[in-house]
Amino acid sequence: MSTGWIVLGVIVIIVLFAFAAYNRLVALSQRVGQAFADIDVQLKQRHDLVPNLVETVKGYAGHERGTLDDVIKARNSAISAQGPAQVSAAENQLSGALGRLIALSEAYPDLKANANFQQLASELSDLENKIAASRRFFNNAVQEYNTGIQQLPAALFAGMFGFTRKEFFDLGASRGEVETVPSVKF
Repeated sequence: MSTGWIVLGVIVIIVLFAFAAYNRLVALSQRVGQAFADIDVQLKQRHDLVPNLVETVKGYAGHERGTLDDVIKARNSAISAQGPAQVSAAENQLSGALGRLIALSEAYPDLKANANFQQLASELSDLENKIAASRRFFNNAVQEYNTGIQQLPAALFAGMFGFTRKEFFDLGASRGEVETVPSVKF
């Protein structure tokens, strides 16, 4: 009779561990989803800002059509991207195209002095900072989630419950550009 109670107690403890592990993994998974949604909100704001920026530049640098077309193409690609990996790659393309667009202002002093352009460039800079903060939060949430599914006792149940590893929001090919220090020449 006492052996039966011991076995029952062990089973109850295992079930409680499974419930606790499942609930923790659900919470971590939800945090990752919420963090990606935060990035998505910031990216949508950037996508809405891009056409205004392009139109402003078009008035001053209309013959720079290739750069303007690249920005619009990159924006459309970013809007249609799905999932962290595709969104990350598309947004990296858009960031590069926007960088080339902003660089045009150096060649056109009238554009650089335009109040509308300055406001849009300032908004873009602010959005880029918010996007970077959102990416850091997302990557932190992914790190906690991935760690959570690999730690005991959750590791024993994660696969059974369908929890799989999530991908980070990576800078990809543009990592080298981000890590190099810009040179300043006077």
